[in-house]
Amino acid sequence: MSAAVFQAKLWYAQRISAMILGICVAIHLIIIFYAIRGGLSAQEILGRTQGNLAFALFYEIFVLACFVHAPIGVSNILQETFPNSGLAKPISWLLAILISTLGTTAVIGVYSGGSL
Repeated sequence: MSAAVFQAKLWYAQRISAMILGICVAIHLIIIFYAIRGGLSAQEILGRTQGNLAFALFYEIFVLACFVHAPIGVSNILQETFPNSGLAKPISWLLAILISTLGTTAVIGVYSGGSL
């Protein structure tokens, strides 16, 4: 695969993940406003989300969209800012690993009630 084709695929992946993130952020904000307006405590929120597969799937989709979107953007910024440093790939991979690991751990923690 040529470099141009690979860059085009990354461009599409970032744009598609941005669309998914936009929807996820909007839904997340609606959930927050609902919880705040209803005066729910953290314990009540966790009581509603613990064991709720729909919440877990939604937030895992959110994590996966971040996993795709953020490392591509960071890599592009680093390549433009420091073109000959070789930092872009390792830092973007590290970011991807951190997002997927920490995000999925958080989703599992909320779904299972904190016990992994």
